[in-house]
Order: sequence, then structure tokens, then C-alpha cells
Amino acid sequence: MWSWDAFFSILTSTQLLEGAWVTIWLTVVSMILGLALAVVVASARSSKLVPLRIVAGFYVWLMRGTPLLVQLVIIYTGLPQVGIKLGVIEAALVGLVLNEAAYLSEIVRSGLLSVPTGQTEAARALGMSPTKVFRVVVLPQALRVMIPPLGNSFNGLLKTTTLVSVISVQELLRRMSSAMSMGPA
Repeated sequence: MWSWDAFFSILTSTQLLEGAWVTIWLTVVSMILGLALAVVVASARSSKLVPLRIVAGFYVWLMRGTPLLVQLVIIYTGLPQVGIKLGVIEAALVGLVLNEAAYLSEIVRSGLLSVPTGQTEAARALGMSPTKVFRVVVLPQALRVMIPPLGNSFNGLLKTTTLVSVISVQELLRRMSSAMSMGPA
């Protein structure tokens, strides 16, 4: 039988609110760190150095080609086999960041490639330094292209954090399952 009192009791429980905080925290931190790594990977994929492009391309192919759940299990249970021991939160962060960076690097790279080369050539002809060209000409135009998919990626990452419950992270899904099984407080 449905009980609104039980529903609101579970919905506002501290256990559930703490789980929501862990989910939001994991999402925001993973997105920030993933975006930082994505810029490096996107730069490597656009590099003139062939070995760098190959390594970055392999990383993106590997991380996008394997399920995040498998990556999390390997990071949490496989790395200790080679002497790298991570806590549950650290393993979750490493897994989410490495996976998200592969997807974000393609967003960053496509945004940078969307700026016509004539724009950078014109800015250089005006005597702008490469840094100023990037900051004043390329980045604003690239951001216009990158922001919508970055928002979609953030939403996807927010939903994807439920997978970290498999390695025992007490996020929203795990706490909700626990609260539902125990019933109202």
C-alpha cells in the first residue's frame, strides 16, 4: 500500500541526501578533471608528432570502446594486483575521469577544428601572438560549438555515476536501494 508519509520520509532522509551529495560531487569533480585531461588529449591528437597522435588516438579508442563498468572493475580490483591500491572514491574518480576525458577530448578537438583556418591566419597577419590568437579568436568561436555537447556530457556523467555503486561507492543509487530495503525510518 502506498504511503505518502513513507515516501517523503525516505526522500528527505539524511542517508539519501548524503548519497545525492556524493553523486553531485563525483560528477562535478570528474567533469572538471576530465575536461583538463581532455584538453591535453585533444592537443595530442592534433599534434604534428605522429607518435603522440597515435598514443592519444589509442587512448581515446580504448576508453570509448570498453564499457565504463569494466574499466571501474579493472581499476578497483585489477590495479591492486600490480601494486597500485586505490580507495573506493579514488578508484571511482580515476575511472570516471579517464573515461570522460576520452569523450570530452573529441568534443574539444571538434570545437577547435570548427574554427576556420582563415580566422587564425587573419589574426596572425594582424601581428597577434599565438597565445592571443587562441584566446581572442579561436577559443570564443570554439566554445560556441563545444558548450552544447559539454552540457549533454555533464548530464550523461551525472547518470553514469550510478555505475560506481558496483565498486561500493555510497552514491545516490546505492543509498536509495538501501533506504528502500529498510523502509521508512
